[in-house]
Amino acid sequence: MDLNTIADVRDARRHEPWRPGDAWLGGGTYLFSEPQPHLRRLVDLSRMGWEPLTRHEDGSLEIAATCTVAQLSRFGRRFLDAPAAPLFEQCCRAFLASFKIWNMATVGGNLCNGLPAGPLISLAAALDGTCLLRAQDGSLREVKVVDFITGAGVKDLAEGELLRSVTLPGRALECRTAFRQASLYGLGRSGALVVGTLDPVDGSLAVTVSAATVRPFRFWFPLPPDADRLRTAIDTAVAPAEWFDDIHGLPEWRRHMGLRLAEEVRRELATSHGPEEGSR
Repeated sequence: MDLNTIADVRDARRHEPWRPGDAWLGGGTYLFSEPQPHLRRLVDLSRMGWEPLTRHEDGSLEIAATCTVAQLSRFGRRFLDAPAAPLFEQCCRAFLASFKIWNMATVGGNLCNGLPAGPLISLAAALDGTCLLRAQDGSLREVKVVDFITGAGVKDLAEGELLRSVTLPGRALECRTAFRQASLYGLGRSGALVVGTLDPVDGSLAVTVSAATVRPFRFWFPLPPDADRLRTAIDTAVAPAEWFDDIHGLPEWRRHMGLRLAEEVRRELATSHGPEEGSR
């Protein structure tokens, strides 16, 4: 789609004062998908030269905001030697997108849109990711992905602030994972997406519920809980208004599927771990 209000596109390598009507341009798959009448100038990140994926000495993985879905998928399938590697492809496949979108859409764009069905939000939240944010004055701050998304399309992002990267801790990458996703349609947008991670070091279990809710919810247990404790934790934390409501699923259905998939994830990982908490 042509954006007929855009008067200028500038290279992000040239720092200029941020002004009303500016927007960061990553892959552009969202920006050019619908009218943006409030925008006047795009700040293009495509020439920043950021390494898409970097594995650090401590085992953590830094994912640049400009990393594309295709690059993330390929890295998870071919180069990431870690138990959590299959989760990368599972979340990428949860996209309602063609290969053309995969080669342009970015990790940063998916997070900064903040849509409940954003599967890279689900991936980063489930693996305890941390966002690195850079303000216009160059100052940096970090915020957990589960705290970065505060509602449907609502983010903890100041005017002109840039998401530079997301870092996944090495310990999270060593977790065994379980993935469940549901949609009203065979190739439809996610109505519920649940990821479980089992820590091999201390036996703790985390269950992350997203897509069904307006923002990701991550529940951590020192040992795998029983079914009742998991259900109670979810129902206590997620208010009725926080079950998402749109054409892709009513809140009642999303709650039902979120609870059902969470129990499936819990059972899969708890069975592999041994006796559940409360049954010893």
